Amino acid sequence: MRMALEDEFDCATAADAEAAIRQMEQHWVQVVVCDQRMPGRTGVELLTHLRERWPETVRIIVTGYTDPSAMAHAINEAGIHQFLTKPWHPEQLLVAVRNGARLASLARENERLALEMRVLASTAQTKLDMRRAALREKMGFETILRTPQSPMNALIKVARHHASFDIPVLITGESGVGRGRLARAMHLASLRSDRPYFALNLAGLTDEIAAAELFGVKRGAVAGASYRYGLVKKADRGTLFIKDIEHAGPVLQMELWRLLAEGTYTPIGGQELAIANVRIIAAAGTDLPRRIADGAFRSDLYYALSVAELAVPPLRNRRGDVAILAQAFLEDLSARHGKAAQGFTQAALDFLSHWDWPGNLKELQNEITRMLVFAQSPVLGAELISRPILQAAPSDPGSDRFGDGIMTADGTLKDRVERIEMRILRETLTRHRWNKSRAAAELGLSRVGLRAKLDRYGIADPSGRVTEEEED
Repeated sequence: MRMALEDEFDCATAADAEAAIRQMEQHWVQVVVCDQRMPGRTGVELLTHLRERWPETVRIIVTGYTDPSAMAHAINEAGIHQFLTKPWHPEQLLVAVRNGARLASLARENERLALEMRVLASTAQTKLDMRRAALREKMGFETILRTPQSPMNALIKVARHHASFDIPVLITGESGVGRGRLARAMHLASLRSDRPYFALNLAGLTDEIAAAELFGVKRGAVAGASYRYGLVKKADRGTLFIKDIEHAGPVLQMELWRLLAEGTYTPIGGQELAIANVRIIAAAGTDLPRRIADGAFRSDLYYALSVAELAVPPLRNRRGDVAILAQAFLEDLSARHGKAAQGFTQAALDFLSHWDWPGNLKELQNEITRMLVFAQSPVLGAELISRPILQAAPSDPGSDRFGDGIMTADGTLKDRVERIEMRILRETLTRHRWNKSRAAAELGLSRVGLRAKLDRYGIADPSGRVTEEEED
């Protein structure tokens, strides 16, 4: 039997029933071919036992007896798939095992599909509820990290209030301050939370492309394009978030005003008005007032959007939030990249908290990513921070990124050069973990010369450590 089957199947053999059971416990078996008359148990007795423990296995019995009553008994007791009578032919055996293996695979796949269907049918609503709860947990107002003294608290209080009213909202602020996250949180806190949420960024899009994305395209309206729904239709009874709306051109602005004022729109290539049932939340940059004053943005569209207007403060006005935001980014990045990290030294947090962050949350996240990549210990120190941030004094809020303030400030040449020198000294020492020998070597100074400059400018290790060379 092995010789007849081993070219096509992996075969395990057993001399008796007990050995066969041990083989079954060690291997996943699709088909069992068993003789009827064996020492100890008969083939029917063995297959009956196997049916109880491994019901998915296809059972074939080989016997020299063809008594109909015995065959019926075997089918009922052991669930025999096929009888092979002696003398059997190798080709007959091979065909029987092929069919049995195929039956076992189909049965297993059918069982899997049936189980999936039962689970899907019984838990569809539960999964939907769990997904909504998970979204609220991951993207709701509670996930917008802030301290008790943060200016974000007043903003979120107002946003919560507006979220429950079905009115347009305009969110203003610099790029990267989290306007999209606030919009998603408002959707999840609204009466439309169980309906779709879609977002579109107008930056870089022409009016034609943006209109096609928002309002859809009728068949034949554009060469080579088939009929498709727009986001206004897809977000029916839900929320549509339009980011960087100040980039909309005159034609698109008119269409958006009609959508807000009349609740109607026309797909590209269409003739009839379609009714829209969607809540609009828009986001705009800080240059929107200037664009309105210049006539580049319609004032009536602005007033239609700004039934509720929320101004998100930049990160430089939320310095107290930087520490908890940095810790949250670190935990997320640590899990994503599989690198253990626990937190930051106090010196690192001082530098991070007093930087202006012109790129806001994204710049902070990128900085934490770079620190994590080069970290050699679970606690990230100030020496890992980028050089422009280190060159800004941790006690000097609002330090500019590249020292432009020093270059253009009033004062004598000597005063301005000294301020630049102080920044370079502080950055180099921090990067070398306040090892003065290494810092002096990089700067081309003697240790005595470096120490004299530090005494002159009053620069000291913020940790208060005293090195052995200073004690000497």
